[in-house]
Amino acid sequence: MLNYNPLHCLPSAEDLPDSDDEPVDNQLQHLIPGLLEAILAWLWANRMDWFFGVDMGIYYDPELPPIVPDGFLSLGVERVFDENLRLSYVLWEEKVMPIMALEVVSHRRRGEYTSKKKLYAEMEILYYVVCNPQRRRKPPLEVYRFVNGEYVLQLGNPVWLPEINLAIGYERGTYHGITRDWLYWYDAQKVRYLTPEERASAAEQRAQRLAEELRRLGIDPDALS
Repeated sequence: MLNYNPLHCLPSAEDLPDSDDEPVDNQLQHLIPGLLEAILAWLWANRMDWFFGVDMGIYYDPELPPIVPDGFLSLGVERVFDENLRLSYVLWEEKVMPIMALEVVSHRRRGEYTSKKKLYAEMEILYYVVCNPQRRRKPPLEVYRFVNGEYVLQLGNPVWLPEINLAIGYERGTYHGITRDWLYWYDAQKVRYLTPEERASAAEQRAQRLAEELRRLGIDPDALS
């Protein structure tokens, strides 16, 4: 008898495009998920069981093109395959459905409230996060949880995601020199985790205070190196 494995007949990540090759029409579609990824990279630096994709194709059916969220998070997968990193996220290879998908709405709608939301529900992705920076009268962040076959809007800001052990929310801040509302991760007490820029600035301020204290004591901090 032949030892037949149907997975051997399916394309691998190396055989598939890594995105839909459609350029983002708003810089925030890259910066917002990029900031969330950067915070996780510091927060979970010692964990190797997670992956955050930005503008990367998720292949869920070998007969269909991928769906490409602006960002998505998977838990219980290898963070790094090899030095070439992931080319795309192929479900029949990963065997783990992303736990969260993120879409950033721009002036040109791309099905964030219709076709993409429906497909993410069919895939049973637990959390669907929609960020609409153009909103003025309604909150710019919507977090949906998959419950009994449909997405249910979760109230609050930030919104606690127990399966991830983090909360996601928005507030005004500065990232890449741009001051506006950004999405951030928060702890269980709703305390926001710092961005890479904020951590670097805080470390520099601590170093300056230490140097000033040494000078006050008559010690030249430059001579210590």
